[in-house]
Amino acid sequence: MPEVPLIDTVATAEGSPDTPQPYAELGMADDEYARVRDILGRRPTAAELAIYSVMWSEHCSYKSSRAHLRQFGDKAPHTDALLVGMGENAGVVDVGDGHAVTFKIESHNHPSYVEPHQGAATGVGGIVRDILTMGARPVAVLDALRFGPADAVDTARVLPGVVSGISFYGNCLGLPNIGGELGFDPGYAGNPLVNALCVGVLRHEDIKLAQAAGPGNLVVLFGAPTGPDGIGGASVLASATFEDESQAKRPSVQVGDPFLEKLLVECSLELFANDLVEGIQDLGAAGVSCATTELAAGGTGGMRISLDKVPLRDHRLTPEEILMSESQERMMAVVTPQKLDRFAAICDKWGVEATVIGEVTDVSSEEHERGGRLVMTWQGQTIVDLPPRTAADEGPVYQRPYARPATQDGLQRDSATHLERPGPGELREQLLRVLGSPGVCDPRWVTQQYDSHVRGNTVLATPHDGGVLRVSEDSARGIALAVDGNGRFSRLDPYAGAQLALAEAYRNVASTGARPLAVTDCLNFGSPEDSGVMWQFAETARGLADACQRLGTPVTGGNVSFYNQTGDSAIHPTPVVGVLGVIDDVHTRLASAFPTSPDQARIYLLGTTRPELDGSAWAQVVHGHLGGHPPQVDLDAEEALARILSGAAGEELLLSAHDLSDGGLGVALAESCLRGNVGCTVHLPGDAFEDLFSESAARVLVSVAADSPQEERLRELCREHGVVSTALGTVGGASLSVTHTGGEFTVPLSELAAAHTATLPALFDG
Repeated sequence: MPEVPLIDTVATAEGSPDTPQPYAELGMADDEYARVRDILGRRPTAAELAIYSVMWSEHCSYKSSRAHLRQFGDKAPHTDALLVGMGENAGVVDVGDGHAVTFKIESHNHPSYVEPHQGAATGVGGIVRDILTMGARPVAVLDALRFGPADAVDTARVLPGVVSGISFYGNCLGLPNIGGELGFDPGYAGNPLVNALCVGVLRHEDIKLAQAAGPGNLVVLFGAPTGPDGIGGASVLASATFEDESQAKRPSVQVGDPFLEKLLVECSLELFANDLVEGIQDLGAAGVSCATTELAAGGTGGMRISLDKVPLRDHRLTPEEILMSESQERMMAVVTPQKLDRFAAICDKWGVEATVIGEVTDVSSEEHERGGRLVMTWQGQTIVDLPPRTAADEGPVYQRPYARPATQDGLQRDSATHLERPGPGELREQLLRVLGSPGVCDPRWVTQQYDSHVRGNTVLATPHDGGVLRVSEDSARGIALAVDGNGRFSRLDPYAGAQLALAEAYRNVASTGARPLAVTDCLNFGSPEDSGVMWQFAETARGLADACQRLGTPVTGGNVSFYNQTGDSAIHPTPVVGVLGVIDDVHTRLASAFPTSPDQARIYLLGTTRPELDGSAWAQVVHGHLGGHPPQVDLDAEEALARILSGAAGEELLLSAHDLSDGGLGVALAESCLRGNVGCTVHLPGDAFEDLFSESAARVLVSVAADSPQEERLRELCREHGVVSTALGTVGGASLSVTHTGGEFTVPLSELAAAHTATLPALFDG
């Protein structure tokens, strides 16, 4: 079999059309390879094959999901707040007073299983650079984590490494971790989910875009040198099924250096402030391949690159390896020649290596529609000559077949209504069981490893419903963020599950007193080649798009993560939704802790409780059951509740607010007691079991000064918006005391705390 020449140039490719190429090993299908040949009019060189293989991978091209993701644009609600939408590195939202916020969530699932610490760390680093490229200062991170059974041997290997990676990278960068979620389920055994969100702040006029405009402008690579770590990571780890031999893929996991990233952040921000950058792109998935093709495709011309000039950490790297390397802490900028010296001086000041590796080229009239050419040389010979848009924007789009799984009807018929309900004497014990279960218990074993208040602008953070930050040190304006998802609900009904994920994040943001504005999402699924998985995905995308349209919260960007499965076992369909909101004055923010002041506070439940136990934490913890239909979605009620909460916060009516989700009212009461270190006495008006454990949506637990004008105003707001308000009891004492038609029970705060806090340390300490 003839071999590809040592330096496979465009000339040799033209002269050896029948040379076999390892496209299948690089994840390309036969028809994809044939299409590349048709685009180029010849076989690709080895370097061109490297570019197309990573840029057309599932992770980079969204080839299986793009057809469904379009509805996020087609159904996008109109809002003047959206400054930059989908298509850039991150969305940008106007939050008032000339300030804008950019935010995005992405996955690093497979790398975090293979090498937990570095996989999670570089997931944080990558999303931070996405925010940086928009011209913003990154100001905070959040994370959404899911693992297999908490007591599984592999969870004990993966979870501590993931947490240490997030902690190490974020803390070294000086970024507060202000919120997130932690879940455990057998469905994630062997395939954890590590989704990281970053948010940044900028002025409207400082927005940067990924585009290479201006013939004669220079292409500058700055940051870390390129090494062999992460070669092909996007296609190797995120675009194929995950088998037991995945441990052998350890070299594909990137290695992060947060101290260099911190220098890169400060260097970039100074470059932006001095107006030295015409276009900017980070090097994340697909590395140099992605940065060059996307910058060139986003401009009006082409680009010429000398790969020999790329600074290397390992000089044995071939051109293909340089193109596919995903070494971290690298950025690519387009700079005018007149500004190069000032650009280089700032990089030198921060100790960041900067190298001119090419220039923006003009485009002929016949090439204009295709966006010019991307040309790369190696040792003076041309090894790449392709239209960049074909790699960056015109990858394959699959209409994957999808069909409702045959097992779905049986799953939905298997309702929790047949499960044994606790008697009045068992309510106390089962509440403590749910409260102490791994997916509901106090996550402080994880979150105490993160710095939540570095930078000094954190107003609210874990364990409260949402994180709240001041936009700037000289302003009272703030932003609120929350991330949420529920794989159990999505397994039962992916359309409703997506809407419930959005509703919970929306409600959590509203529970801080903020007005929800916009959405980012990370959609985690099994193999798109499975028609049942694709049905789950299609229903999820449709449900989320419909709900965002109804709530007026546009999707600004996000991530799709497919192939989250080991063998034939796929994870639960898991859309994780991040919601951003704005609060005019952070001094009015609402926390989830009951007040400890000596004045009496009355507790209200806002919203309607229904007998909805399917997919609940109670069904999972007490019976190991999953079946039936998830809670009813009522987006009108969610919007009305959000208006009440933001209005009540603005009028300073409430003393606390806490949304009801996993575990229902019983868990919410316990958490508000523990966070305030104060007890409460409540009376359950209906069926005690359903009142305690139902997970009906559109509900929030609030407290208000008893017998006060604020209490009457709260009731008036609820009447105005058609939301049921039910007085449950009062705050005070040292126990959670519950009365109901069948009896009563009392749990001292010390016992609540022991059940809630002991679980994770017992599992993971040592």
